[in-house]
Amino acid sequence: MPERTIHFVSLGCPKNRVDSEVMLGVAMRAGYVHVNEANRAEVIVINTCGFIDSAKKESVDTILELAQQKQSGKCCKLIVTGCLSQRHPEELADGFPEVDYFLGSSDAPKLERVLKGDAQRIWVGNPADWLMSATDPRVVSTRGASAYVKLAEGCNRKCSFCSIPSLRGLQRSRSIEDVVREVEELCGSGVLEINLISQDTVAYGRDRTDGATLVGVVRRLAEVKGLQWLRLHYLYPETLNDELIDVLGNHGKVLPYIDMPLQHVADGILKRMHRGHGGRRIVQVVERLKQKLPQATLRTTFIVGHPGETEGEFHELCEFLKFAQFNHMGVFRYSDEPGTPSYSQDGKVPQKTAEARARKLMSLQRRVSKQKNRELIGKSRLVLVEGPSDESEWVMEGRHWGQAPEIDGKVFLSGSEAFPGTMRNVTFTDCRDYDLVGTLDDDEQVNPVATKPAPSIVPRRRLNVVSP
Repeated sequence: MPERTIHFVSLGCPKNRVDSEVMLGVAMRAGYVHVNEANRAEVIVINTCGFIDSAKKESVDTILELAQQKQSGKCCKLIVTGCLSQRHPEELADGFPEVDYFLGSSDAPKLERVLKGDAQRIWVGNPADWLMSATDPRVVSTRGASAYVKLAEGCNRKCSFCSIPSLRGLQRSRSIEDVVREVEELCGSGVLEINLISQDTVAYGRDRTDGATLVGVVRRLAEVKGLQWLRLHYLYPETLNDELIDVLGNHGKVLPYIDMPLQHVADGILKRMHRGHGGRRIVQVVERLKQKLPQATLRTTFIVGHPGETEGEFHELCEFLKFAQFNHMGVFRYSDEPGTPSYSQDGKVPQKTAEARARKLMSLQRRVSKQKNRELIGKSRLVLVEGPSDESEWVMEGRHWGQAPEIDGKVFLSGSEAFPGTMRNVTFTDCRDYDLVGTLDDDEQVNPVATKPAPSIVPRRRLNVVSP
């Protein structure tokens, strides 16, 4: 019997990636074999992002590109899923007759019936219908013994610029036992690094009645056998309490890596964004973190060009960036999303102005990031080896604990041989704006058995099978 082949493209955030990994697990359980090349696949699945304009455009362009495989390749079934189809199912169905099935953001388990042909063309459910669990089939796609783990789905916040609650539903937290079970299984298979994600990680457990808290689940996970690094993402600043800061600073496996999506610092903009706090609160949080966790790596994101943002408010943001000295920072240009409160606010900022502000903010951050990298030259840190570099197959790359996968930069390695999925001591010898160059200190390594071949998302974000 010939193999049934499937190809995945996953767009957007790490949370979307986990959904794609679950769908890949569903497909493999149903007897499908994953292939790297779209032209070899009988089934193509596109997991879309619909968060902002640029993400929607990328999703539409990807559908247009892969729809051509219905004529030029082996593809006989094209499936579109994720946030964009959750948001605009009818419009996509009308505009893309080549697509055979549309699923939503919480419809990963439905893929098996779709693969059997036992489904209607538009089968987009309520975004609150599903919360993944440790029993769901999943094929991890990250390189180098690293994995994302979703603590919760959805969001209860009412940020004026954000459509996530309508795309993903209100917050549903997994039980501590279920999260621990998944992490135990991942680390038992050789995973060394766990990256905890959700829309609002600090709010984990608030929707539950069993007393689950973020500190509670982190302490349990930190005891899992085989785990080396535990990193937390999306920690909103107003609820970073002393108990959590203590865990981040004093547990060997819990990394002092703090990812806070601040979005802005000017009082007027924070009020328009419905963030629930002012700029002074943010300054106090940053000051407290620098005092209590001087060794911490701080990451944040900002939005420029929100309706009403004045030159003075943008200047205030620039001055705050100089004060805060974040290790890593990302910038989004405001996207005017219908259905959000910001959409109806006046004082729209011209796109060219927003783009110029984004460039200036990144220029300021580039200098800060490079200086912080310069300060590491001559020092040694443990590095998780990920695999061959995208720049050259002859150069290996990895990350130290202050670099989160795919968003923060990397370490290019030289010296002795290194294997993906191992940890090596590295002395840093040079740096770029965001990346480091280092020499492997010795032959000792954590997890000396190289990781198994596994799907891995490359820059085009297709799920590709790679060898260690």
